[in-house]
Amino acid sequence: MSAGAPVLFDGLAHEYAGPPAVRALERVDAEIPAGQLCAIVGPSGCGKSTLLLATAGLLRPTGGVVTVGGTDVRGRPGHVALQPQRDLLMPWRRVLANATLGARVAGVPREEARRRAQGLLGRFGLAGFERAWPSSLSGGMRQRLALLRTFLVPRPVLLLDEPFGALDAITRRDMQAWLQEVWADDGRTVLLVTHDVDEALFLADRVLVMSARPGRIVLDLPVPLARPRTTRHLTEPALVACKREVLAALAP
Repeated sequence: MSAGAPVLFDGLAHEYAGPPAVRALERVDAEIPAGQLCAIVGPSGCGKSTLLLATAGLLRPTGGVVTVGGTDVRGRPGHVALQPQRDLLMPWRRVLANATLGARVAGVPREEARRRAQGLLGRFGLAGFERAWPSSLSGGMRQRLALLRTFLVPRPVLLLDEPFGALDAITRRDMQAWLQEVWADDGRTVLLVTHDVDEALFLADRVLVMSARPGRIVLDLPVPLARPRTTRHLTEPALVACKREVLAALAP
């Protein structure tokens, strides 16, 4: 897999054409170091997904700059791996074929992509399901498959847009612990969009809090916890203080 790369937002702004015109982002400034897991939280409609789309090169912002590893990616897709909110698994492709799809699109030869996927199926809790159809998988397994597809794309930055938003609370907590373990062995930069403050603080090295639309960063908060983390960390005084600060920044 690729090593992580830094991500830079410099005065990033975006307005969707109307009518009516919608100002989604307003002067977003942040630098995410290589290898950091950075969570982005904010109210609905504040531009979190727009920020990820701009970073993925799928949306050309109307102002400012976004770079990945020093490369300007405005309107230039292919520099990062993106997992959207829905798993978007293809029902006519079996597990192994779904897992390798992103890598194949990125130019990885078929046999190499299959070999890498087969080597990670166990790590992603999918061993023995290579020939299963997506319809036979549980919600947590579908999300692990979608994440495997994203992890297999050989890019230095992973963008995860609410990856666990559709899961029940118990499965979600299990997936958070699992993602922490998988990412610890990966080394790439991760931008994680979530509405769940506990999830952000549990997983991230740093939390960026965005304002209501037009979105801008109103809090840049390091998370002062060592890894690995367990659910008991959620009640530690340092994390409780962080949560209080994030909630205050989110208050209207």
